[in-house]
Amino acid sequence: MHGLLLKLRAHNWVILALCAGMALAEETTMKLNADWSYVADTVMGGVSKGQLTEELVEGQMAHRLTGEVSTDNNGGFIQMASDLADGDAFDASGWTGVEIDVIGNGEVYDLRLRTDQLTQPWQSFRTEFTATADWSRQRFPFTAFEPHRTEATFDPARLRRIGILAIGREFRADVAVAGLRLYR
Repeated sequence: MHGLLLKLRAHNWVILALCAGMALAEETTMKLNADWSYVADTVMGGVSKGQLTEELVEGQMAHRLTGEVSTDNNGGFIQMASDLADGDAFDASGWTGVEIDVIGNGEVYDLRLRTDQLTQPWQSFRTEFTATADWSRQRFPFTAFEPHRTEATFDPARLRRIGILAIGREFRADVAVAGLRLYR
C-alpha cells in the first residue's frame, strides 16, 4: 500500500509526513540571538553621530539604529553589529543565507558579513537592502554577498560577525531589526 506524502508549513518548520505514520521534520530557519553593539566612524576620526536602542517599533520589539551619517573628516558610517560565537567562527555552511525582519525610513543600508578569514576592519562581504516604512522579512542568500577589499572567497563555515550599516553618504539613518535568522 502506498502512503500519501503531505508537506505542511507550520511556523519555521516544513513537515513531511506519510499517512502510514512516519514523520520527518526539517528546520527551515535558525534564530540568531544577536547581541548588537553600536560602532561609528569616530573610531577612525569621523564625526557621524548615532545610537542603538532596544524599543517597541510599530508593534515589534527591535534593535533600532538611528543617527546622522556625515562624510566630514573622512568618516561616513554608523553601524549595529553582532559577533555570532563570541568572536569565534560559526559554521553556517548548512544554511542558504541570512533573513532579517526590518523596518526603516526608506533608505538603503548595507548588510555585511565578516569571517575569520578577514584580518582588517575594512574587509567584509556585503550586500545592500532598502529598509521600507513597513515591517518586511528580507532574505539574502550567501551568494549575494560581494567581497570588499579582500581576495578571500566567502566561506559560510567561517562566519564571525553580522553588521547593518548606514554608510557612504550624508543622510539620516533610521533602521530597526526585530529578527535575525539563517535560512535554507
